[in-house]
Amino acid sequence: MLLRKYLFLILLLTCGFCKAENQPQLSSIQKLTHRLLPTQYQHFTFKTINSESGKDIFEIETKNGKVIIGGNNYNSMSVGLNYYLKYFCLTSVSWSANDPIELPATLPVITGKVHREARCKNRFFLNYCTFGYTMPWWQWKDWERFIDWMALNGINMPLAITGQEAIWYKVWTKLGLTDQEIRHYFTGPAHLPWHRMSNLDYWGGPLPKSWLDNQLMLQKKIVSRERELNMTPVLPAFAGHVPAALKNKYPNAKISRLSEWGGFEDKYRSSFLDPFDPLFATIQKEFLQEQNRQFGTNHIYGTDPFNELVPPSWDTTYLANVSKTIYETIHQVDKNASWLQMAWLFYSDSNSWTKERIKSFLCAVPQNKMILLDYFCENVEIWKRTDSFFNQPFIWCYLGNFGGNTMIAGNLAEVEKRMENSFSNAGRNMWGVGSTLEGFDVNPLMYEFVFEKVWSNGATNVDEWSKDWARRRCGKDDLNAVKAWQLLGSKIYVSPAKCTESTLTNARPALTGNGNWTTNNHIDYDNRELLEAWGLLLKHKGINRSTYKYDVVNIGRQVLGNYFTCLRDSFAKYYTEKNLPMMRQTSKQMLNLLDDLESLLNTQSSFLLGKWLDDAKRMSINSEERNYYEQNARNIITTWGTKSQSLNDYGNRTWAGLVKGYYKVRWKMFMDDVIKAVEEHKSFDENAFNESVTSFEWNWVNQHEVYSNKPQGDPIVIANRLYEKYAPLIRVVNTK
Repeated sequence: MLLRKYLFLILLLTCGFCKAENQPQLSSIQKLTHRLLPTQYQHFTFKTINSESGKDIFEIETKNGKVIIGGNNYNSMSVGLNYYLKYFCLTSVSWSANDPIELPATLPVITGKVHREARCKNRFFLNYCTFGYTMPWWQWKDWERFIDWMALNGINMPLAITGQEAIWYKVWTKLGLTDQEIRHYFTGPAHLPWHRMSNLDYWGGPLPKSWLDNQLMLQKKIVSRERELNMTPVLPAFAGHVPAALKNKYPNAKISRLSEWGGFEDKYRSSFLDPFDPLFATIQKEFLQEQNRQFGTNHIYGTDPFNELVPPSWDTTYLANVSKTIYETIHQVDKNASWLQMAWLFYSDSNSWTKERIKSFLCAVPQNKMILLDYFCENVEIWKRTDSFFNQPFIWCYLGNFGGNTMIAGNLAEVEKRMENSFSNAGRNMWGVGSTLEGFDVNPLMYEFVFEKVWSNGATNVDEWSKDWARRRCGKDDLNAVKAWQLLGSKIYVSPAKCTESTLTNARPALTGNGNWTTNNHIDYDNRELLEAWGLLLKHKGINRSTYKYDVVNIGRQVLGNYFTCLRDSFAKYYTEKNLPMMRQTSKQMLNLLDDLESLLNTQSSFLLGKWLDDAKRMSINSEERNYYEQNARNIITTWGTKSQSLNDYGNRTWAGLVKGYYKVRWKMFMDDVIKAVEEHKSFDENAFNESVTSFEWNWVNQHEVYSNKPQGDPIVIANRLYEKYAPLIRVVNTK
């Protein structure tokens, strides 16, 4: 009897193995479709097609009840899938793993065939800063969805800098540094982008060893998935940034201190190894060989000496020799290497980086072996100032966000104009299009517009594109939503994002101005027109899309934030008049508005402080790390650095939790002090207030108060209530 059961079990297992072996292996594009559309993936068929032009292409058609998507590779097929979802299913796929993908019950039939061809080969995405302002607490779930989003939007050259500290740990250990010396040299997780760019050392360290191990494994998954979808991950290389302790091991090495950055104390300045020192090539080799062992390579390396820093010399010969030597040390390890370099420094320090110096720096690298990211093209196009980067290849980039600031910003029509001009006139060395955003979540239409332009047949009618955007945000053709988005596209999305901006709600309180240079509240539109768009969206007829609800909250958030400036100015006026009753009344109105703003934000996971903090705490393996990560997460979005740091509020966000637990507290402290000064017939002591508010800010960074990480309330009900309350007040003032 036992023998019979044993033989039967072997037979079952054998049949199971045979069945598994006979099942076809799913391709990468099929796996992507299954992840995103688990109940309808079987309705899609994919096929490889040849591109006679050599360009990336996709085709879509319907046959025998199936949606057939062809492309020359998986990346192109992903763009085809996204085109079908956007223009036939009227749906949006966001970069957030928390956002649902909502499809019609029956997939639409395509009449005829859609054919698109890419206008450029390379589509770059990300910024060093994104890894601090958005991604530091991401787990694989977040990365997996994001990589799928990149594929859907045709991105094939993502910046891939996660996990490099684990590589550096091995290199510095091999060169004789101790565990303590190495991990103290690294910054806290959210500040690592500025450590990687040589701006900052030691702040927020020591970095836990568990972080290094976790990020190493995460990066292996990231680059593997990106390559599966025909992407070319851009990995880092050595630019000269070294631990100060290295000087103790190599006393003859030519190591100098780099310039001060961001107002940080002298002890946080970075150290720089001269590229001409023999140790430089040794470190480059050790790093690249170890990195390639762990992550493989696609032969493009991002490295950025002197970003927002002063080089040891401005002599053109020195600058040429630096870039030549850096490239040669990379080339000695990888004969197929190309160097990707940010052109941001040529914008941020344009007075020092003269045309002659830029030319010396770029042209010392062999032709086509240095690729420039023209970083902020919606504002300033460096290719126009440098004879198209002196014929070195470059990528036209839309930046769109600084610091993760939650401001509606973007110049839709101007971006259309500039991109078309670049495609026509920038020359053959314009190798691609990209985006270099510092943070996610506020203006998704701008990034989708930029990457969709790559696959357009020519100029885009921005008004018609806004209509299509409205339809897929609502999942239907709603006349009011279309009018709202046309108004937004023509009247609101008219200015590029600013380096440092916020509504006044997020600024350190003051009677005039905007508190700090990091919180510019200027807008280039009339808030009444934004209010009109909000009202049009709220005239919905049975719209239940999550994207629609997000838009209602996002636009309402901005409307209320803009109006807050009017109330502050009234409060300041009544202070000048010493009108105590009106000061008290206006103070109450300002605090009530902040409460209303909190209730609106609470309905969306994208605008929750609790989610940010909980994601950070989930990185920990013990209570000590839990507190460490939470402190770092609080720090980057508020004080940024130390108590008196000039970057205070640079990473400000209009998030539920921050509004009530941080910004409202600051404003109440301020208004109470101002009112008390008038009651006591004194002048308001701004210095005393700044001292007390600085103490509050630093205490908040080091607290462990729990905030909700789940959306609460109905966004449409709350938005309608607030619209009815504030619309009559906003209509009578011009906040442009």
